[in-house]
Amino acid sequence: MSTIQNIAIFGATGSIGASTLDVVARHPARFRVVALTANRQVDELAELCRRHRPEYVCVADAARAPRLRERLATAGASCKVLAGEEGLVEIASLPEVDCVMAAIVGAAGLRATLAAAAAGKKLLLANKEALVVAGPVFMETVRAKRATLLPIDSEHNAIFQCLPPFASGELAAKGIRRILLTGSGGPFRARARTDLHRVTPDEACAHPNWVMGRKISVDSATMMNKGLEIIEAHWLFGAKPEQIQVVVHPQSVVHSMVEYVDGSVIAQLGHPDMRTPIAQALAYPERIDTGVPPLDLFRIGSLGFEQPDFERFPALGLAYSALRTGGAAPATLNAANEVAVAAFLEGRLPFLRITAVIEETLNAFDSGPLHTLDEVLAADARARARAGQIVARLNSNAA
Repeated sequence: MSTIQNIAIFGATGSIGASTLDVVARHPARFRVVALTANRQVDELAELCRRHRPEYVCVADAARAPRLRERLATAGASCKVLAGEEGLVEIASLPEVDCVMAAIVGAAGLRATLAAAAAGKKLLLANKEALVVAGPVFMETVRAKRATLLPIDSEHNAIFQCLPPFASGELAAKGIRRILLTGSGGPFRARARTDLHRVTPDEACAHPNWVMGRKISVDSATMMNKGLEIIEAHWLFGAKPEQIQVVVHPQSVVHSMVEYVDGSVIAQLGHPDMRTPIAQALAYPERIDTGVPPLDLFRIGSLGFEQPDFERFPALGLAYSALRTGGAAPATLNAANEVAVAAFLEGRLPFLRITAVIEETLNAFDSGPLHTLDEVLAADARARARAGQIVARLNSNAA
């Protein structure tokens, strides 16, 4: 790896991409942006290219590539334009790329993220779905190709910081009793489930602490985001389901904790600002400035912790069940959730029906093992098709 790390940012126009570019721009002697990608946001992507001057740019929606070339010419930015999933995979495999920020939302980022692992890159994983959908395939690729995998989710990055440096293998062998995975509880933490029948997308996306994209915000409102993180923690840290405890922490200051067998609990604290975990992973094992202000504990005053309500948030129980079942169940869970959340955001599904669609989809399939990427993608496609049928039926019944 060169003295300056060459960075490729997948999902550059999203919130994680913006935070990554902010951190990188603060340290021009350490990092250089060589590639940026986005799904469809051509104008925003062209502007980022004008400002950061990458060598490569890719728009996942290949039909928008001509528009991107026009906008780049207008902006005076000279980049090699790639398009589609093939373009993402090519960028992930470029020899001049040292580090890949994988921040494409949902299963759409799976193939490109897996390509970065297969190329042995330093991989900053913000795309939790890659592990949820294809955990065994993904982790085997990381091990076989000796990729460096660093978690970006604030909770998993916190756990990583709280673990001993020799953390691999069984948790119990390292003196660890369990992982305490914190979550704010989202915008509906204190509202009864019976009050959520007419929740609007804007209400569900109004997170009290974090600034996130709409899909992830809805996942936080249902606490499916935490459910997916349970599965992610299993693959990242080798934790069994019973070794992962969700803790509702409304202030979002303690980002997660690790409990040891001697009674010690080590926590990582910080502002709810994604620049902190991004910078920790970019500079690991060093530390760099992020622009995040110091944490004022006196101003915070107190920290609260609550047990999660599995009746109000059935997504948590579905995620634990999918993890215990294994095989195709986590991929089915994720696919059904993506379909249901999209339907909710489009006004085609009530908020409380999101988890109903997921549960019915899970019950529709046997969960055999997944050994290859093709098997993973097939399970994902089957689940999406079934979840779409369920949404359509519910719409028909409602009409």
